[in-house]
Amino acid sequence: MYIVSSYTLAVLFCFITMLCWGSWGNTQKLAARTWRYELFYWDYVLGIVILSLIMGLTLGSIGDKGRSFIPDLMQVSSGNFWSAFFGGVVFNASNILLSSAVSLSGMAVAFPVGVGLALVLGVVINYIGAPAGDPVTLFLGVALIVAALIFNGIAYAKKNKGENTSTAKKGIWVAIAAGILMSLFYRFVASAMDLSNFESPTPGMVTPYTAVFIFAIGILASNFLFNTLLMKKPFVGEPVTYKAYFKGGFSTHLVGILGGLIWCLGTSLSYISAGKAGAAISYALGQGATMVAALWGVFIWQEFKGSKKSINLLLLLMFLFFIAGLVLIILAGNQ
Repeated sequence: MYIVSSYTLAVLFCFITMLCWGSWGNTQKLAARTWRYELFYWDYVLGIVILSLIMGLTLGSIGDKGRSFIPDLMQVSSGNFWSAFFGGVVFNASNILLSSAVSLSGMAVAFPVGVGLALVLGVVINYIGAPAGDPVTLFLGVALIVAALIFNGIAYAKKNKGENTSTAKKGIWVAIAAGILMSLFYRFVASAMDLSNFESPTPGMVTPYTAVFIFAIGILASNFLFNTLLMKKPFVGEPVTYKAYFKGGFSTHLVGILGGLIWCLGTSLSYISAGKAGAAISYALGQGATMVAALWGVFIWQEFKGSKKSINLLLLLMFLFFIAGLVLIILAGNQ
């Protein structure tokens, strides 16, 4: 299988993860013009499963290092299988909530609140589970990202001052719930992998490619419960049916699948990089997606269009603090 050979390359892959995790939401925004997000989400999940299988059969099966994808899948212990699978279940619950928050409050708010919270909690959880990097530098970087989230929250409050924001406020609470759950999923998957030895993994443990595939199966299986419930009792709008899903056009379904492909590419690269960078740093850099999504929301979707100078200053501070935090996280892993 393909294995990352240097910390520099691992960081590069983590930046691609950040771009992927922060950009897939655009496909939901595009689909939302004609397509309910509950229906979009089925295609998104299919995209995740498809790419996880492709990655396993290609990069996960080449070279003479590590175990190839199929043999690795056949030898996984039940405990490690269910750990990665449950990671998919937890992620799916959190991501459905995050998708709901995007539809309620927009990308520029839902991602910084939900994914930002997941970053902070997730770094702590993953560092405790697999310590790697300088903790002082790492957590100082996390503190700067927390400050960036505060700036974003103040900007949002100022923008909507005096307006009826009941729907948007609901979105913030949903994003908080999503963030708490999202902070947990990465550790379940990482614990099924032998992070210290991808070249010759401990028997019963799995390579990143197998872990991501099992994780994707967990997402798909749990979607029959979570998304079906959401279709019947949506946060906003009338209930939708499976009949409506099958009435969707090819291009509409393709947008959702594309979103899943993008997200899964980022996830695969994150776990592949964890062997060199460590789980906490790989996760933290990937969750810099918050900044990427906020950039999309502010500059492409114009979610803060017409804001006062004070609000634009807060947004600028958010981006600056996020960048500084990410730089410190990178330095933490190289010490």
